Amino acid sequence: MAVATYIVDKDGNQIDASTATVPANRDFRGAWSLSGTVISEDLAKAKEIFANKVREARTPLLEALDTDFMKAQETSASTTAIVASKQALRDAPTAGNSATTIDELKAAWPSCCGDSPYA
Repeated sequence: MAVATYIVDKDGNQIDASTATVPANRDFRGAWSLSGTVISEDLAKAKEIFANKVREARTPLLEALDTDFMKAQETSASTTAIVASKQALRDAPTAGNSATTIDELKAAWPSCCGDSPYA
């Protein structure tokens, strides 16, 4: 007896994996949407996933800059570059907002957050 594997989309709809047309990669698996037997990626949901991944990547970077900022204040050094870097990181989750395709979204990874997980 064969065991069926089911794919569940973002809305809880499920389909037997052997009968579904599935996207080539799983970068935005949480944004999959089922229509008949075709699974596509919901761009709005993919943008949410992208922004959350950017937030994860920037957290340790912001923490390091907070330390650098405090050290600079203690020595009366300029904090201008640190403040600019922190602002770039704060703005980073919006980098994918103007994407109109999944490929554009992947390409929108902000350089201030390090290497793209979508490269």
